[in-house]
Amino acid sequence: MEYLAGFGNTFVTEAVPGAVPVGRNSPQKVAHGLYAEQLSGTAFTAPRAENRRSWLYRIRPAAMHGAFSAFAGAPAFHNDFGSGPVTPDQLRWNPMPLPERPTDFVEGLFTMAGNGGPSAHAGVSIHVYAANRDMQGRFFYDADGELLLVPQQGRLRLHTELGVLEVEPQEIAVVPRGVRFRVALPDGPSRGYVCENFGALLRLPDLGPIGSNGLAAPRDFLYPVAAYEEDEGQFELVAKFQGHLWRADIGHSPLDVVGWHGNYAPCKYDLRRFNTIGSISFDHPDPSIFLVLTSPSDTPGVGNMDLAIFPPRILAMQDTFRPPWFHRNVASEFMGLVHGAYDAKAEGFAPGGASLHNCMTGHGPDAATFEKASNADLSKPDVITDTMAFMFETRSVIRPTAQALDAAHRQRDYQACWAGLRKHFAPPR
Repeated sequence: MEYLAGFGNTFVTEAVPGAVPVGRNSPQKVAHGLYAEQLSGTAFTAPRAENRRSWLYRIRPAAMHGAFSAFAGAPAFHNDFGSGPVTPDQLRWNPMPLPERPTDFVEGLFTMAGNGGPSAHAGVSIHVYAANRDMQGRFFYDADGELLLVPQQGRLRLHTELGVLEVEPQEIAVVPRGVRFRVALPDGPSRGYVCENFGALLRLPDLGPIGSNGLAAPRDFLYPVAAYEEDEGQFELVAKFQGHLWRADIGHSPLDVVGWHGNYAPCKYDLRRFNTIGSISFDHPDPSIFLVLTSPSDTPGVGNMDLAIFPPRILAMQDTFRPPWFHRNVASEFMGLVHGAYDAKAEGFAPGGASLHNCMTGHGPDAATFEKASNADLSKPDVITDTMAFMFETRSVIRPTAQALDAAHRQRDYQACWAGLRKHFAPPR
């Protein structure tokens, strides 16, 4: 599949020659009888370096659809994080069970936790999905936030207004706020994670003392080339707006953009291309060195949401407890495992599973991992292979939903993994 490369670049792509006008954005008459439409992801007056918009040249404008009414087809997909107390307990879940009845991507979304909301333009909503069929006659867009998709089992083929992205496990995709799309499942039953970002658009972090290279390279982010659908029929457009789901009849595929230019478009990134930075002397560095994308907040250096990953790497630090140390953070962490095993947990954290460690809740390696790492031979490097874990980290407390707390696949004995930590204190007498 053909892609365009470069994070945040301004692209020009057309499926029919001449579809994108030259020298102007909205001529009196667009070539081939198309309509010009601007899709803006930031304020018109945002600084040039931060401004995100694309001009679309399409068969019909996006305004053409029926009236919206409430959509009840995805009852587990919402932004209801409750207003009551939030438990400080460590929480962990087994993988989301795959559905038994026919379920598409939208129907298979299950909200786990979140904070903030779209009206405040801050916070996140964290979901998992489990689906077993393509979206048939249905299209979706999220007016509340951009979507960060992390497949864990099975590829996702994202048919979007701006083209097609195929995303496999150990890759991620970002679908901007407002972009319409449908999801096909080339490998059948599929499962994964979704972070809905209500805050500032995701961007690459600054590298600071790391220098000009390292972490995620802009050239490894891939964008779709223009592709369009000319289908007509009885279709359904589902929208998420202010935390609620709506549906409208639409008589044609809204994926009818024949050409586009701009820098507001879906993209994908292969996590296996991440250039990991680490210590080669002593101590285990902070997990910020594993930062792939960040949604900045109004406080410099503090993310509304950060995506960090824990990929294959080599630990060579001397006189050091090499796995992540025991810690308590002002930030809150939602973790998932895409592939393999996570080096800070011996068992219980399976691919497709998840954990939530909120603000100042203590966590770290389980008893078995602590004993193993405390007695490891540090004269040799620890080569960690065949793994991919990730973390959604936020500055605000992540409130678990009632359905996540009540879920049958929640591990209610999670705290037991630390019960075997023994007292070793032996002061000199």
